[in-house]
Amino acid sequence: QVQLVESGGGLVQAGGSLRLSCAASGRTFSSYAMGWFRQAPGKEREFVSTISRIGNIIDYADSVKGRFTISRYNAKNTVTLQMNSQKPEDTAVYYCAATMGTYTDYRLKIARTYDYWGQGTQVTVSS
Repeated sequence: QVQLVESGGGLVQAGGSLRLSCAASGRTFSSYAMGWFRQAPGKEREFVSTISRIGNIIDYADSVKGRFTISRYNAKNTVTLQMNSQKPEDTAVYYCAATMGTYTDYRLKIARTYDYWGQGTQVTVSS
């Protein structure tokens, strides 16, 4: 089992940057593929980015490609999401998630694939 704690959210102006971090408990962090999802008010939770257990497979939602970068540091049990050139439509609660599944395909973009979730961190982008 793993516990996830997100940090780094806040208020930023359009065009600005934020870096989210997700700290995982336990000694088997490298056994989990990790994902970031977000949920805006009145909308369903949506996929943002994913990274495989050793970081060799990375994917992004089309809406954030070229602006967001996911990274993981297995020695520090941490995954980060660097968000640049932010837009008001990036406003949402951002969630970190983990799965022990050995998926390398579209399933990493689906919320129900993930077994563990953090509590979320609010990101607000003002225009």
